[in-house]
Amino acid sequence: MILELADIRIQAGKQAEFDVAIQRGLEEVIRHAKGFLGFKVQKGIESPERYLLMIYWATLENHTVDFRESAAFADWRAIVGPYFASAPVVEHFDLLAKSE
Repeated sequence: MILELADIRIQAGKQAEFDVAIQRGLEEVIRHAKGFLGFKVQKGIESPERYLLMIYWATLENHTVDFRESAAFADWRAIVGPYFASAPVVEHFDLLAKSE
């Protein structure tokens, strides 16, 4: 399992609209992607325009090839992209350890 971590900064004052958009995009687009296993979204407290999007994929290629090179990626960006203050910083991680 691969964790995609996207550090997202949105335009000031757009939190309520973005909250709806990101949930819509996750349910309507991401959830149906090949290799999708689950997601979490965390909202910043000290930095209310900052969001951490964590998406779990079966393989790295499910995100980098199957999703990113599909028409669904354009659909996703059309939903959430208008709120971005800058391009998200995206990295991928392998699980080392976790609590029960």
